[in-house]
Amino acid sequence: MIYYEDVEIGQKRSFGSYEVTREEVLDFARKYDPQPFHLSDEAAAKTHFGRLAASGWHTCAMTMSMLVKHLQANPEASQGAAGIEELRWLKPVFPGDTLRGESEVLEKRELASKPGMGMLTTQTTTFNQHGEPVMRFSGKILMRKRPLD
Repeated sequence: MIYYEDVEIGQKRSFGSYEVTREEVLDFARKYDPQPFHLSDEAAAKTHFGRLAASGWHTCAMTMSMLVKHLQANPEASQGAAGIEELRWLKPVFPGDTLRGESEVLEKRELASKPGMGMLTTQTTTFNQHGEPVMRFSGKILMRKRPLD
């Protein structure tokens, strides 16, 4: 188990591999972001995307899926997130892309209001198969401190 004390500023972790499928792009868009360029090749061809593109919110969900799988294999004393900041979609994600993630610890501080916990500020970047960043956000992660026992 990795606790707050085990984490250092500047520490990086890489995680995941996620193959983006056309079926999943369409399914997500139908349910959550039914804009034409997420639903139709013809509509997408008339936009700056040029072809069917995944929703940015879908990219967030795929990143979260990769991150959770990584955490299941590498347990941390995480207590969830207090929010995200500065979310940016940098490049479109297309069916056929393979995504991966990287997270870096930018800051850490103990929480006076919650003894036994600390907060990490992280920057998470999602990359496509060409190593190009497609999404980036900063997050506030709550993490338990190591038990005194």
